[in-house]
Amino acid sequence: MVTIRRQTDADIDEVAALHVRTWQVAYEGLVPAGYLAGLSAAGFAGRHRELAHLTNLVAVDDGLIVGFSIAGPHRGDDSYGEIYAFYVEPGRWRSGIGRALADATERELAVTYPAVRLWVLEENQPARPFYERLGMRADGERDVWTPPGGHGVGLTRVRYGKKL
Repeated sequence: MVTIRRQTDADIDEVAALHVRTWQVAYEGLVPAGYLAGLSAAGFAGRHRELAHLTNLVAVDDGLIVGFSIAGPHRGDDSYGEIYAFYVEPGRWRSGIGRALADATERELAVTYPAVRLWVLEENQPARPFYERLGMRADGERDVWTPPGGHGVGLTRVRYGKKL
């Protein structure tokens, strides 16, 4: 049975390794292969430690972390909440873990914020329909994300949101 709980410091290395795996699967063909191949759990762990003050939740099944979310104030307007990262173990997609994790993340954000937003790569199908099933809608905002180091590409992101 999957449980959702707050991330602890002891979880960070496992979450970082999951973060790398999910990026390499979810963004294959969308993000430059060289960038994905260069990702490291150690690099992600450092970033997760920097974000430990935010709302960090993990989905745990049989002692293993199978999903995580990071959320907090919106980076452009702190009257909104924002989901900065939301990932589930690729082999566990469409198992209900994402829904459970999203529901828990939204409950946490609803304590402080009236609405939530997140950014998703425009070409990221299946993520966009998943967020739409959660009741989120694209709000017309777009931007271009460039992977650190450039890699000669800019990827269009669309912003989704919903009232909590």
